[in-house]
Amino acid sequence: MENFDLTLIDWSRGQFALTAMFHWIFVPLTLGLAFIIAIMETIYVKTGDEKWKKMTKFWATLFGINFAIGVATGLILEFEFGTNWSNYSWFVGDIFGAPLAIEGIMAFFMESTFIAIMFFGWNKVSKKTHLVSTWLVAVGANLSALWILVANAWMQEPVGMVFNPDTARNEMVDFWAVLFSPSAINKFLHTISSAYVLSAVFVIGVSSWYLLKNRDAIFAKKSILVASVFGLMAALYMVWTGDESARTIARVQPMKFASMEALWDGQTNVPLVAFGILEKPALPKTQGQYQEKDFYIKIEIPNALSYMAFLNANAYIPGVKDLVNGYTDSNTGKVEPSYYDKILRGKEAITTLKNYKEAVNRGDEAQSTLLRAKFEDKEWMATTFKYFGYGYYDNKSVGGLIPSIPVSFYAFRIMVMLSGHFLLLFILMLIYGLKNKLEKMRWLLYVAIWTIPLVYLASQAGWVLAEMGRQPWVIQDLMPTLSAVSKLDASSVQITFWLFAVTFTTLLIAEVKIMISQIKKGITGGH
Repeated sequence: MENFDLTLIDWSRGQFALTAMFHWIFVPLTLGLAFIIAIMETIYVKTGDEKWKKMTKFWATLFGINFAIGVATGLILEFEFGTNWSNYSWFVGDIFGAPLAIEGIMAFFMESTFIAIMFFGWNKVSKKTHLVSTWLVAVGANLSALWILVANAWMQEPVGMVFNPDTARNEMVDFWAVLFSPSAINKFLHTISSAYVLSAVFVIGVSSWYLLKNRDAIFAKKSILVASVFGLMAALYMVWTGDESARTIARVQPMKFASMEALWDGQTNVPLVAFGILEKPALPKTQGQYQEKDFYIKIEIPNALSYMAFLNANAYIPGVKDLVNGYTDSNTGKVEPSYYDKILRGKEAITTLKNYKEAVNRGDEAQSTLLRAKFEDKEWMATTFKYFGYGYYDNKSVGGLIPSIPVSFYAFRIMVMLSGHFLLLFILMLIYGLKNKLEKMRWLLYVAIWTIPLVYLASQAGWVLAEMGRQPWVIQDLMPTLSAVSKLDASSVQITFWLFAVTFTTLLIAEVKIMISQIKKGITGGH
């Protein structure tokens, strides 16, 4: 492996993770709460009941507080692509930049335009105009998420592009392939449905606090009813999209799939580990070795993983060792090359590009024409250039191509187990809400309040699995994280990391204090 500044890489990754995780504290609440507000205002317009108007304005205030800080962290996140990840931006900027540009031009401007009417137009426009504006804010917020998630999904499954050896950049040739790839569709649907679940839990938790305090009972009950229906539908949809996402991961990112199950040896009729505790903690990978981990304890569901991955209980799933050493897929009969073979192919692709650039620079037309023909050869691109990113590694560092097994394994289980808890909470809240017995179920109200931090934990765990599980790739198989960073002094990244950490923590504390203050005022306190 080439000499890379691992300190710079680690701190750059840490800074981006810090920014992304703080950003994702604010975004999911915005995505779902906007629709809950729109539903409440729709009921107000249809019934003319002023209670629904007060409810709409109360939740809109909390939405606005959250929205403002979400925008601030999101802008910083986009700037980091240029400052900390310039090599990445150069290599795929023509593709990755397109969805982000659309997000900024279309979705964000639509969202920001109508949010002004939503907050300040109550007495200035008609009820129906205001209602349309509120719905457009909700749609705009989710459109913003669409384009960002499409960009992220492309990193997981790069499609719809060609490589230009003259510029050493990937260029988009099929926008629709990027937009409608299975990864993009599943990434968007699963992420927004999880955001809706988070928002519903938030509304239920806050409303439960009012019932425990014997305040604004009618407001709290109606809010719980709306959020329970909205959350139950979102949770069921989230389970379905999560199932679809698992199948996509098994096909596109088999190493991530094997890692999140701690599956070392490929087999058929693979059980799903419903619960497990790994025997050993993560150990550093040295000399290409990986530390295999058994379980202290595990509870399995027979054949479930095979069925989840391929809708076939007898299906074969490769393990970590199979992916490293190569295997024959018994599902298709296709021979999958080993990581060692992929490293050789990647080095060939890198060397070919280097030789081509040198031939062009010295004016050797014959050699440059011969080498350029390789980049126009579909078979060579599909069997050799496809593994370009592996060329940054060698046989001794092959362990670096395996993500953290414990992180992937536990993140997946935290996400799934808590999702079951949220689903049960929505069902119980809906049942007791319809029976008008919520005040008597004080234990359930306390559970609802304490579920608020749990839903944020599950949301973060999902992103940890998505991003840590695909390491070391910033673009699957094409660009490892270590080759994507800017040439910066590691100390400058360390300084900005701590500056961001302090700034974001301050913003979070300020937001929580402001929201708690607003909640304590109650439905009539701010209006």
